[in-house]
Amino acid sequence: MTKRTCIITHDLEPSQLEKIKEIIPDWELIAGKDPANWLNGMKEAEIIAGWKKEIKEMVLEGNSKLRWFQSWSAGVDSLPLAEMESQGIQITSANGVHANPISETILALMLGLTRKVHTYVKNQQAKVWHHSGMKLEIHNKTIGMIGAGAIGKETARIAKAFGMKVIGVRHSRKPEEYIDEMYTSRQLNDVLPQCDYVVVTLPLTKETRQLFGAEQFSLMKDSAFFINIGRGEIVKETELIAALQNGQIAGAGLDVFEKEPLSEDSPLWDLDNVIITPHTAGSTEYYTQRVIEDIFIPNLKKYINSGTPGINLVDYKKGY
Repeated sequence: MTKRTCIITHDLEPSQLEKIKEIIPDWELIAGKDPANWLNGMKEAEIIAGWKKEIKEMVLEGNSKLRWFQSWSAGVDSLPLAEMESQGIQITSANGVHANPISETILALMLGLTRKVHTYVKNQQAKVWHHSGMKLEIHNKTIGMIGAGAIGKETARIAKAFGMKVIGVRHSRKPEEYIDEMYTSRQLNDVLPQCDYVVVTLPLTKETRQLFGAEQFSLMKDSAFFINIGRGEIVKETELIAALQNGQIAGAGLDVFEKEPLSEDSPLWDLDNVIITPHTAGSTEYYTQRVIEDIFIPNLKKYINSGTPGINLVDYKKGY
């Protein structure tokens, strides 16, 4: 009888591998970044953690044995969802592992723009001693969290240390600790005029694609900053650029873009009121540890017992 196979396409610590082996002692466990480790076993895999292009080429195009796929990222919009759904493959995301690093990036972008850190770095490089119109502060302002998942909640918690009012937008309008007022996604345009900072942490779905355009930027204060760490396609990029160039909004902190890497000829690179990070908001030394120990191992235990992982199970209809 062929052994059941679990493949993890990332390097793990020996202690992590041992914890997994304790749960599935009779399985073939293959782990490591090098494709040579797992390429031959891919077609036999019942569980795979970490997307590789070979999964689509070798697993999904045939009669797949894959029953559960653990994404290494929170977003699953880049996966071939239709094909995976048609084959009855369960997907779990890495949602939740990013709360600490991304909330830190959000606050860094907010503070950087507010206190002109990016401007002063440029001045330092040019050896220019100049005030640069410094006047704003973050304390007691209003932040709109467009998305109230793990990242939104942690950002809201930290924002309270600055005495900020926090307004949340989520599909269900379910209340959340540290968020003073919660609105539905249909009320987005009512929220925007109230905010000094608009922070997008949404996943990319049919409903959120191009959610922000000229209309939304026209509703924001001309002193407001726009932060996007969700997905680039949530924003109509040309209309964001126009809003930044025309002074409709004060500035933007952007970690994600419609097309990545961001083209060298994008006007965003040269705008003084923009801070760009290269889709690194979620990068952290603890990433693998959190995916494996907080999500994959608990899910593996539940999968072995019931056939269904319980944490971050993706709803195909919702797209996340």
